[in-house]
Amino acid sequence: MYVPPSMRLSREQAWSLIERHDFAVLVGADLEATHLPLLLERSEGEQGTLYGHFARANPHWRMLNGSRALAIFNGPHAYVSPTWYASQPAVPTWNYLAVHATGTLELLGTEATRELLERSLVHFEPALLDSLSREQGYLEKMQAGVVGFRLPIETLTGKAKLGRQRSEADQAGVEAALAESRNPQARQLWHYMQRLTNEERPT
Repeated sequence: MYVPPSMRLSREQAWSLIERHDFAVLVGADLEATHLPLLLERSEGEQGTLYGHFARANPHWRMLNGSRALAIFNGPHAYVSPTWYASQPAVPTWNYLAVHATGTLELLGTEATRELLERSLVHFEPALLDSLSREQGYLEKMQAGVVGFRLPIETLTGKAKLGRQRSEADQAGVEAALAESRNPQARQLWHYMQRLTNEERPT
């Protein structure tokens, strides 16, 4: 992913985006892709470790076992009209946030996969885990249909293409338009712009 220095996210900002937008595209050298949620463990390794599971019927896990893989996380994005800028002439563009994480995929054993399923339920719907724990054999049946894996992150690249290289007046025009948009993605992008700006202010 091409990332000019002014658009590069810090490691912590990239982690934050992964945790907020955890539905990823996992791609291997064969260019096959699987869409799936991934959980980030920040404390495992310098760049963190991703955890997830394939449907056992999906042959992709056999291709990726022991191979390098790329996980792509997409944050909010939106069209930017040149009419929003104070400076003219201008061209239309698209602003967005994204994170790419690469590493070598490792399959999990039976016990680790069971722990991953429980962690996933705690993360996405803790009340469901409580109810399932009362149903004999339910988690075991669920586990039989999946293959768990971990992806220790070797390279972590985050990009925030937000037009922050433009003048304050241009940025203000974009922010105002995004804030008033009926598009949820546009408004979410505006919130990210506010958050990143606040993070960069001296304390």
